[in-house]
Amino acid sequence: MTRFQLADIFEDMADAVPDRDALVCGDQRYSYAQLDQQATRLAHAFAARGIGAGDHIGTYMHNCAEYVISMIAAFKISAVPININYRYVEDELRYLFDNADLKGVVHDREFASRVAAVKDECPELRTLFYVDDDSDADVDAIGSIDFHKALSEGSPERDFNGRSDDDLFIIYTGGTTGMPKGVMWRHEDLFFAGFAGGNPMGPPMESREALVEKATNAPLQLTMLPAAPLIHGAAQLATFIAFLAGNKNVYQKNFDAEEILELVDREKVNAISIVGDAMARPLADALEKNAAEGRYDVSSIISVASAGAIFSTPVKAKIKQFLPNVILVDSYGSTETGFQGTGSGAESKSFGQGLSFEMNERTVVLDENRQQIEPGSGKQGRVALKGHVPIGYYNDPEKTAETFVTIDGERYSITGDIAEVEADGTILLFGRGSLCINTGGEKVFIEEVENALKDFEPVEDAVVVGIDDEKWGQRITALVSLKKNAAAPNEEALKSHARTKLAGYKIPKEIFIVDEVFRGPNGKADYKLSKQLATELSEQRA
Repeated sequence: MTRFQLADIFEDMADAVPDRDALVCGDQRYSYAQLDQQATRLAHAFAARGIGAGDHIGTYMHNCAEYVISMIAAFKISAVPININYRYVEDELRYLFDNADLKGVVHDREFASRVAAVKDECPELRTLFYVDDDSDADVDAIGSIDFHKALSEGSPERDFNGRSDDDLFIIYTGGTTGMPKGVMWRHEDLFFAGFAGGNPMGPPMESREALVEKATNAPLQLTMLPAAPLIHGAAQLATFIAFLAGNKNVYQKNFDAEEILELVDREKVNAISIVGDAMARPLADALEKNAAEGRYDVSSIISVASAGAIFSTPVKAKIKQFLPNVILVDSYGSTETGFQGTGSGAESKSFGQGLSFEMNERTVVLDENRQQIEPGSGKQGRVALKGHVPIGYYNDPEKTAETFVTIDGERYSITGDIAEVEADGTILLFGRGSLCINTGGEKVFIEEVENALKDFEPVEDAVVVGIDDEKWGQRITALVSLKKNAAAPNEEALKSHARTKLAGYKIPKEIFIVDEVFRGPNGKADYKLSKQLATELSEQRA
């Protein structure tokens, strides 16, 4: 029986197409054989320092070859890479390091001081590896080992054993609580649900041999550019979808729209994956500038796909103006479900009437009794995926029981998205039922922003909402009331305090001082009224 463990599959591909380019990032360029050998050496370096099957290794870096090498190396020894958002500050890192039970961390040198601030509170953290950069951060103080030195000392022999379809791929993602949760996927389940069975345009592949045959017989190698950071599941899934087909991945260290066009020209990129308008809008602007200046040849682009956030009709139209033959795709799915479907005529639906998606056969909408909603009934329910789903959230049995359920003997992952099923089977999405703001493709949780603001001495109460924004999708906006006789702080002082608790992208773009925030008799915030007021105040300010 075929085993769909990701290191196995990558090694198969490295043996089948060893000389093909696998990865390009800046001046880093690796063929499949070179990338595999680097990962093999690093896997031995991990093992030599006590990291083994089931252990968790944090990946705390900007986009780089070392990030991908670390992931593959972990899979080779049945260990589990854990994505760490490089925007996190100490409180968030402290939570994640502890919650994820990290045994090792691979980090950019510039993050050494942040690691130093939390490592002593993580007794299981055995080994640190640093990837050198332009910073002069003190890595000796935390005992961090030079990544490439450790790698060079590792054996190039593939003498690993014990791999299994049950090996885990964990992606830390947002939810409705204040902190991220680790979604636990078995490799086999993720192969079929997250990587479309190695064949996004058709039926899933039934064996590793079939994957290799498909890749070796492909008329050409495609070049993919995942524009999102590898700290997010969208970029990680895009990366391995490309590897499963023997294709090439091209990365930037950090997102830059004009640099994307330069990479398209130089590497002949065929497919770009982005996260909503926060990336699509600057990309459209760069295409407009390029049309006027003619600096880059972008004719190789076949598709631009957005995952994690919808990109709007005006932005789509602008991209189409300069890339008339490109295929624009809204991909639907989540870290808890993998890929579920694509947008179909979303622009034809008016605001408030839902976005239309054609879903795979394993996606359903369940009512409050967890019964499937009949197509065309007009009833609303929650989107769910059945079959290959995660086994749960790491270290969170309560949330696991809420999200991953068994119905009539079949496993389901139930999301927070509210939807209807049309008569033809397409699904209309109306939004996320949980209290979560999606801003520029990042999930931001209302409660943690509110708590950060309420931690400031003059603040009595705070409510945070997301209001519609052309650039960000949603703009984080706060309504704040003050304690009696407290001197009113200016807006920048409130933001500065929040920055000591939260990553920069979670800081409210606007903060308004109000006499009293809206709460009901039960003490719960009235987010509907709060959003109305925040929108009005923002419009008045503009």
